[in-house]
Amino acid sequence: MDEKIRVGRDFFTRDVLDVAPELLSMVLVVRSADKSIRRFGITETEAYRGEEDRACHAWKGRTARTEIMYHVGGNLYIYLVYGMYWMLNIVTGVINDPQAVLIRGIRGFYGPGRVTRELGINRSYYGEDLTTSGRIWLEESGVKPDFRTGKRIGIDYAGDYWKSRPWRYYLL
Repeated sequence: MDEKIRVGRDFFTRDVLDVAPELLSMVLVVRSADKSIRRFGITETEAYRGEEDRACHAWKGRTARTEIMYHVGGNLYIYLVYGMYWMLNIVTGVINDPQAVLIRGIRGFYGPGRVTRELGINRSYYGEDLTTSGRIWLEESGVKPDFRTGKRIGIDYAGDYWKSRPWRYYLL
């Protein structure tokens, strides 16, 4: 089989502030329609922590768009911004506790829109389960990298407290 050690459900059913930094250097694997497999190390993430986090889409409550965030961790939350860029988020936590990690960078590609374009991510990935999917999953890399934290990007609307949370994680 082409897979190494696939990340299991237990990893994703933890708090987003634990999962987001631990995703750094994990390997995001995508199987294309032609069955070719490509692997990318994750280099940057951002955490969005539930209904109390004014930068999180779940802040305004459960909607058709955010429904998957209320499911068990390990599913994908995909949405479109500016009418042109798909955003790749990994749901974390337990049922009815909406949290997600935005994948901002993979090795060689920085910026969440560039990431999804390179990976071929679109709306069809919404709700995909990383623990069972045959077209996208995560693998352990065995590396525990040094990283930095910083403010999340592009969330001025959330107010000073929420935009200043150091919930962006990136490799040195």
